[in-house]
Amino acid sequence: MQDVVSRSALSHTPTANASINLPSGSTLFCDFDGPIADVSDRYYYTYCLALKATQADYARRQIALPVRRLTKAQFWYMKQHRVPDTTIADWSGLSGQQVDDFLSYVPPLVNQSALLHHDQLQPGGKTALTRLRDRGIRIVIVTLRQSAQVLDFLHQYDLATMISQIYGSEDAETAYANRTEHKIAHLQEAIADQNRLGFDTRHSCMVGDTEADVCAGQAVGLPTLALTCGIRSSLHLKGFSPTGVFRDLHTAVAYLTENNASLRA
Repeated sequence: MQDVVSRSALSHTPTANASINLPSGSTLFCDFDGPIADVSDRYYYTYCLALKATQADYARRQIALPVRRLTKAQFWYMKQHRVPDTTIADWSGLSGQQVDDFLSYVPPLVNQSALLHHDQLQPGGKTALTRLRDRGIRIVIVTLRQSAQVLDFLHQYDLATMISQIYGSEDAETAYANRTEHKIAHLQEAIADQNRLGFDTRHSCMVGDTEADVCAGQAVGLPTLALTCGIRSSLHLKGFSPTGVFRDLHTAVAYLTENNASLRA
């Protein structure tokens, strides 16, 4: 049965008269963390480990820290609404140097291979990628994660053959920082490389779940689809004026492939 996506599936009405034409042979550039992989469990587990390590470090110095561990719902709400990590630490009962000590644990932990098994495939992710493949639309992943980590995840879920190319980072800590300038450089590299390989990138779009993805797409002149299933809220993403804001990749792809892939307000 063909999917039917109503306007209620959109978190935000697309820009008036915006149109995204993705014919067979065109390319969809897509972020990895958020759109395809649900990283919320790994990020929360990292937070818990860093809090525990900070508490243990002070205990060795005979200092008891009255930490208050946030629930996952509380933690993820703060991450989605761009609450600074220093504030998250403060809400967890830390202050002063304790906050800095806590924050120093997070970057080395979050992308450790031992924690990557906490990542899960986003609901509807495989259906979305299959739909794109079946319509001849190439999927190119542009991510700040290491390419090897992405490929391992794709093999785990039997998705590797659906992806045309992966453009990732060499540094394991780049993904957590999520700097816009890094994502712009990665997307520019991906487009230039795809053009050199002879693929037409004139009919393309960028899909992601953060302001870095939206700004990267805008910097190279691509329509941008922002997803709220990842680490940013709908309200935050709307502030960057993407072409459209959708609940998840499945919803965005279903909408794009309806009505000749046109977005009309």
